Amino acid sequence: MPLPPPPVRPDPAHQPSERELREDLACAYRLLAHFGMTDLVYTHLSVRVPGEGHRFLVNPYGLLFEEITASSLVVVDAEGEPVQQTRWPVNPAGFVIHSAVHRAVPRAQCVMHTHTLAGMTVAAQRNEYPGGLLPLNQMNMELHGRVAIHEYEGVAAEDNLGERERIVRDLGDRTCLILRNHGLLTIGRTVAEAFYWMYYLEQSCRIQVAAQASGVPLAMPAPEVVERVRGQSGDSPVKGWLPWQALKRKMDREQPDYRE
Repeated sequence: MPLPPPPVRPDPAHQPSERELREDLACAYRLLAHFGMTDLVYTHLSVRVPGEGHRFLVNPYGLLFEEITASSLVVVDAEGEPVQQTRWPVNPAGFVIHSAVHRAVPRAQCVMHTHTLAGMTVAAQRNEYPGGLLPLNQMNMELHGRVAIHEYEGVAAEDNLGERERIVRDLGDRTCLILRNHGLLTIGRTVAEAFYWMYYLEQSCRIQVAAQASGVPLAMPAPEVVERVRGQSGDSPVKGWLPWQALKRKMDREQPDYRE
């Protein structure tokens, strides 16, 4: 197989079209299915649609993530109600968390939410480390100071809309949120960035659960080492763009119909 051309670093000022966002979000759905980060037909990934007002792309309710295509994504308003014709229903109650973050956090162009075994396991734990992640590995340490916790208030639904404000308050200036007794959430200025944080938040949870299950004492690095690794990880308005290009090439080879 010939090598692909070297990827071109994206322009942070580029405003993607709705079509570009549809393809990126559909690709992200397929990737979550590929990496085993799904919960049947539940949970959402969403991205803000260009233009005035609060409009977002989200999955039709009832499709598996592996079935999502660019054209099947539905445009909804801030309440999760469709603003386009669709043969499939959407789940407004499930969009409560997304709408809260999208509307209140300008950098949350994309919001991803998962219910994974490792994520829900860590979400059920209490420890002395901020954000609930133990600094057991470079992946976990990159997330140091980037993870917040929101305490469980029941199923996020329209009968408790006051929770929206508390979710936004708890997220603060972080990029990742552990929803206690529930799951994981990440945000990004792009689909690529939100996926980057979700992938490594999930991997960090898997590392933590596996290390704890080993039954041997855990090696905790010194706080100054954790801070140094966190600083070395850096930040960028195009965070995650390089692996994202590689992952899209993978989906183009293996599941090209995501673009349909």
